[in-house]
Amino acid sequence: MLDIGLIHRKEYVLEGDRSETVVIGEAPGRVHFLGEHGEPKAGLFLSAAIDRCMRVAVSIRKDNSLRFFAADLGERKRTTLVNLKYKREDRWANYIKVAIHMFAELGYPVKGLNFTIAGNIPQQVGLASSSAIETAAAVALRSFFQAQINDKEMVTRLNASQIVFFGKNTNPVDYLISFSARRDQFLLVDEEALEVKRIKSPLSRYKILIMDSKVPRMGVEEELKQRRADIKKGLELLSRKREGASFRDYAMTDLVESMGNLPEEIRRRSMHVVQEIRRVYDAEEALRRSDFPGLSKIILHSHESLRDLYEVSCPEIDWLVKRAQEIDGVLGSRMTGRGFGGCTYTIIKDDAIGEYKKRLEDYERIFGFHPVIYEVRPATGTRLAPASGA
Repeated sequence: MLDIGLIHRKEYVLEGDRSETVVIGEAPGRVHFLGEHGEPKAGLFLSAAIDRCMRVAVSIRKDNSLRFFAADLGERKRTTLVNLKYKREDRWANYIKVAIHMFAELGYPVKGLNFTIAGNIPQQVGLASSSAIETAAAVALRSFFQAQINDKEMVTRLNASQIVFFGKNTNPVDYLISFSARRDQFLLVDEEALEVKRIKSPLSRYKILIMDSKVPRMGVEEELKQRRADIKKGLELLSRKREGASFRDYAMTDLVESMGNLPEEIRRRSMHVVQEIRRVYDAEEALRRSDFPGLSKIILHSHESLRDLYEVSCPEIDWLVKRAQEIDGVLGSRMTGRGFGGCTYTIIKDDAIGEYKKRLEDYERIFGFHPVIYEVRPATGTRLAPASGA
């Protein structure tokens, strides 16, 4: 990764002035293994931070300008605190602005600041690169201002700032993962309670491959909006609009009979959510017991449910998952992310990776897309990086 500390000093002509403090925050990307497309604001996820990250460096300016430099892109943006607002053309800089907004609202002396950003999280493939920028910037600013804010408060305040700044609902799960992650540990993330349970990974003999299918996605937001409406309606019908009801109330019961009267599409969506909650709990037990066959079945059934009940997969992703599951040495493979393309993850032994890559040649020939593979492992969460950028 680029030496962001050195780049920052050169960009803002600080290399000869060591009295100027440069603080660097670092935050990882993440992958959801199970639990995506669940009940809004009450999701349950099996996730992990990954060993790819974003770094944000910050130092003070002598004027009141806010300057932003994306070292990987060679792009520069600027604004002031008075004009701190979302601008579509500012793209990546908007995520740093979320953290600035948070500290300004708390009353910290945000005036002139320099920011440099760099990282190696693949963009726009569902690995939380934007949340990592926000979190890295927030961690850097917390240290810069010597703010007495604990991690839990950082999660809630960042989430609130994100909602205000972008003007739309969001969830705090990515922030929670970023602040809670530890190396070689899976996370059971409870969005409703804002709680995380850590599970030591028993998969030391396996690698995790993220595969970007390169399938173009169009109209995804409208499709997902309709599915969220379907599961909201399903819960209302199941609970007879009982206040405080959640799909978790039904996760350990047999819903075949009670769902029989639901409209078919709503029934399928609701069944996926309920069964996925069960699978997250079952996967936690399988990981704790090192039950690899059990975990393999859970991952398989989860993808089938996303394909057949929630219907957010696509032929290319289904082909990739099926071919991966046929390989000896693959524990499991499943789509991850928003769906309708995007990525799969595959948990695989090292000696099976060659066969996996060979099958991707068939994918490119059949579908015409050139996939990209990223090898990742469960990694630690946010931290302050050394000022040298090392």
